[in-house]
Amino acid sequence: MTRKLLNHLVEGPGTAPALLLGPSLGTSYALWDQVAPELSVTHRVVRWDLPGHGGSAPDLIGPGATVGDLAALVLDLADSLGIDRFAYAGVSLGGAVGLHLAVHHPERVSSLAVICSSAHFNGSKPWQERAELVRREGLTALAESANSRWFTTGFTVPRLLEDHRNADPEAYAACCDALASFDLRDRLPEISAPTLLIAGRQDPATPPAHLREIADAVASATLVELPGASHLAPAQCPAAVLTALRAHFGGGAKRGMEVRREVLGDAHVDRAQAWQTPFTARFQDFISRYAWGEIWTDPTLSRRERSMITLTALVAHGHYDELAMHVRAARRGGLTPEEIGAVLLQTAVYCGVPAANSAFATAQRVLAEEEDDDAG
Repeated sequence: MTRKLLNHLVEGPGTAPALLLGPSLGTSYALWDQVAPELSVTHRVVRWDLPGHGGSAPDLIGPGATVGDLAALVLDLADSLGIDRFAYAGVSLGGAVGLHLAVHHPERVSSLAVICSSAHFNGSKPWQERAELVRREGLTALAESANSRWFTTGFTVPRLLEDHRNADPEAYAACCDALASFDLRDRLPEISAPTLLIAGRQDPATPPAHLREIADAVASATLVELPGASHLAPAQCPAAVLTALRAHFGGGAKRGMEVRREVLGDAHVDRAQAWQTPFTARFQDFISRYAWGEIWTDPTLSRRERSMITLTALVAHGHYDELAMHVRAARRGGLTPEEIGAVLLQTAVYCGVPAANSAFATAQRVLAEEEDDDAG
């Protein structure tokens, strides 16, 4: 018998690194609407719904549920998608799931982001009382006060308020049970995954002190506090959250610089860095972060294929200085002179004979320099 799975949405290239996104109590994966599409440029993004929320069946959990039960459902989902290891980001209850996974299943979590969440949620009593209220009276009263719990004055997201109204009361109460019993403070030092903590400075549910507590206990943690953000930061401050997540999950300039050196060689990159001025610094950062940190790291194409495409594009636009650099890069990447010649011959058909003629002259000069270096 096939086990039911959490409702989910998958975005981004199937060959890209996996990134799972967890929601907060009372919301659906729509919480990530302003962030997930951008993250899917570099990741296979999987966002999921809590039981009884969004499109997930309410009977996936029951009374007395734990955060561990929710984490098991997330692992079932990952397994069904063929995802063995993944990055993870979660908000509030979704963040607690991430902490549980990082502690109990470290082999599955490559990196972690915990947003407006906590290693505990102020003791069991408030959540037991909320669960009892919801089981007795439903979600109407709580839904009416959700905006003040989630956002600062004057801000709202109607879709998320609708998610709260439409959640299944029994499943919502079971999620409250999970929050009531959750306390990982003693286990935080065991977390080995690189960890980002994002706190909303105006968050009444999980104030910045809760995130600082995690940051102080996790050796590899970084803390970011967002001014003006309340509890659902990805919805209220999507640009700030996106910037932090991109940097944390490896799409930034650091990884780009590593790839740039691997493809072009240390000598070239060192020269470029030496020539950098305050005027060109932002451009150099852009190149490392975007061209090398996002495009050249995308595993959909091999580096050999990217070299061939790059050679063709440079010929087409007559960028022969850049062509010389990328002929050297192509050789570093394993292309033979014969393969480079075949690429340039192809450009004669589609870019024009004069362009190919200049390209052959440039490539021949570079390859001859390479032979002289080998002979020396």
